[in-house]
Amino acid sequence: MMDRVKVVGAGLAGCEAAWQLAKRGVDVDLYEMKPGKMSPAHHSPLFAELVCSNSLRADRLQNAVGLLKEEMRRLDSLIMEAADHCRVPAGGALAVDRSGFSERITARVRACEHIRVISGEVDRIPDGIAVICAGPLASDALCRAISGLEGVSTLNFYDAAAPIVTKASIDMSKVFRASRYDRGDGDDYLNCPMDRETYFAFVDALVHAETAPVHGFEENMVFEGCMPVESMARRGPMTLRFGPMKAAGLKHHAENLFANVQLRQDDAGDEMYNIVGFQTRLKFPEQKRVFGMIPGLENAEFVRYGVMHRNTFLHSPGFLDRHFQVIRRPGLFFAGQITGVEGYVESAASGLYAGISAACMALGRPIPEFTRKTAIGALGCYVSAENRDFQPMNITFSLMDPLDRPVRDKTARNGMIADRSLALLENMKTEGLT
Repeated sequence: MMDRVKVVGAGLAGCEAAWQLAKRGVDVDLYEMKPGKMSPAHHSPLFAELVCSNSLRADRLQNAVGLLKEEMRRLDSLIMEAADHCRVPAGGALAVDRSGFSERITARVRACEHIRVISGEVDRIPDGIAVICAGPLASDALCRAISGLEGVSTLNFYDAAAPIVTKASIDMSKVFRASRYDRGDGDDYLNCPMDRETYFAFVDALVHAETAPVHGFEENMVFEGCMPVESMARRGPMTLRFGPMKAAGLKHHAENLFANVQLRQDDAGDEMYNIVGFQTRLKFPEQKRVFGMIPGLENAEFVRYGVMHRNTFLHSPGFLDRHFQVIRRPGLFFAGQITGVEGYVESAASGLYAGISAACMALGRPIPEFTRKTAIGALGCYVSAENRDFQPMNITFSLMDPLDRPVRDKTARNGMIADRSLALLENMKTEGLT
């Protein structure tokens, strides 16, 4: 009788890994410490909780994360099935009702006959085949167990979440509906336009606002993709205008549009909106004061203020191979942000790859090679390739193998890379390799 595979952590990576194992007929013990013990960033007892944002980013194949999502769909990803089912308007991006998303995944995992959910904290590395998906906020006890593995070294970086406000508290007379470049339905975002004077007054207030202390915080340890908005503002007065407050693609919608703040729908009921790109560590009263300078948010009711927390990730090169397996401990896999992939989609994709790899090992089959011609394979190669300055990384086309011939047009080039990847995946499926 085949031993049960252990999966530690029921976040996006853990649920995906467990699902990939179960759909191949492998019995799984899925360990989750919630709700008995919660990390500083989590609030819900549900699985696959989305903490920082409800957006899974771009959904076009000409964008690397869009390709990654499509690859996952082709491989029967639980995370992508739930995301598509719980989708809310977000222009060219894939955003979800976060509660519905977690509820759906939790229900499907708990109903799966091959998955047994075990509540409680794990304080040691499991024997046999196992996948550690504890996330970047693993418990102290599990971190100690991980640190005892041969060849492991860990690093830290800081992550932040953006505030959420109620739609009812937004002054709709001061905002307009539009998506940049009319993507999606063309009106998926609420936009808060700023003229030049309002923008510079806002930046000045932001730079001088009081921030909450974060233990051990250093500006150079913040992941660029989640840079606090006040940190960006300190880089220069125009930084935000060419970052999260850019007006590009919206100039025909409002007069004197110098800068713009976008609000993205956060729930299926269209009652809550996320302030896009406004991750912050400002003190809560300061968030209300400074963000209240944004046109339309003068009397905003905050459902959630922005927060910041420390994340932990492994120095994966030299510790993990391209299948997310520990080099010196065959049968032990890691997945999720703790491996050094960055982003919800990338975390789930690493869980998918680790889950398939663990399933193949349990069944005595060869582990499939998702090469750098695929986005999934490129992530595995990134975390395992020699890199002295290893840092968390989102998927980009630069991580993938280039085309055999140069193509000058970027959109066409990316589309051809995507077509190549999806054709390769279909061939692997046809040949029974996945």
